[in-house]
Amino acid sequence: MNQQKIAVHVSRIEQVSPTIKMFEFIAKDTVLDPFSAGSHVTVHMNEEMGLQRAYSLISDPSNSDHYRISVLRDENSKGGSAYMHEQLAEGDVVYLSPAENYFSLEHDDSCKHILIAGGIGITPFMSYLYELEQTGMNFELHYCFRDQNSAAFVEQLQQQIGEHLYLYDNAKGQRLSVEQLIKEQPENSHVYVCGPELLINAVIEHGNTHLGKERVHFENFGEVANEGNAFEVHFQRSGFSLNIGEDMSILQAIEADKRIQVECLCRNGVCGTCETAILEGEADHRDHYLDDDERAEQKTMMLCVSRAKTKRLVLDL
Repeated sequence: MNQQKIAVHVSRIEQVSPTIKMFEFIAKDTVLDPFSAGSHVTVHMNEEMGLQRAYSLISDPSNSDHYRISVLRDENSKGGSAYMHEQLAEGDVVYLSPAENYFSLEHDDSCKHILIAGGIGITPFMSYLYELEQTGMNFELHYCFRDQNSAAFVEQLQQQIGEHLYLYDNAKGQRLSVEQLIKEQPENSHVYVCGPELLINAVIEHGNTHLGKERVHFENFGEVANEGNAFEVHFQRSGFSLNIGEDMSILQAIEADKRIQVECLCRNGVCGTCETAILEGEADHRDHYLDDDERAEQKTMMLCVSRAKTKRLVLDL
């Protein structure tokens, strides 16, 4: 991952729903680089605490005058969304890592593109829409949310893409049948999903069955739930150990301890930036980065989501 950081001003903050805020950034001393649809940036919030989070860019990829992100206020926040909602103000200066993309749009105008969003998982698709419309590709956006008040960008989407938009308001009993939707699509379609884990898993299951694994694309929008038995991790090069609780990840334990710094862009087992060598023990792999053979080899693991099958792990850190 590119370690360079870009200083930006917070040029605008807008409350787009009771729990979601939009943040707009403009460069302080330089210019912002263009980005591709599906990209996200890491916001560095507190250097002393090592607090940083990655958020999808929702603005037009062809317009680098500003970047925009949207952040859900998580009541169980471990610092990221709470900082963004409660401490960041217009005019403040923060630092961003350059845009990275692990959820890119397939530029194939001969295929249909099915976008499936759950809740705040709508955010990466906001940048998709600019490219899909500009290139004239065939697409549909299926947007599921708890209720109309909690959903973001509904009116904007209705005006922007009209008949390409399908809404599912759970409060009105409107439920998306993932299996039926995917079965109805042409065999050469691409399907993309971002949202809660249950939605992602359903799309992966039925997408792989009806379209093939290479046509299913997914991204989690936050830290994946990480629960399991407690275990010990020893960091060989650093010479100390940490106990990993039942409801925390190895990455979270490292960040709380502060003696080691580990880069992690996605925090949900997709990007591979926190991949670490296993010296002893066996990992419980929960990532979407390693393939089946790499998992079976037990040579490396992702610290943000994976846990231990054994009571002790020794890592090359």
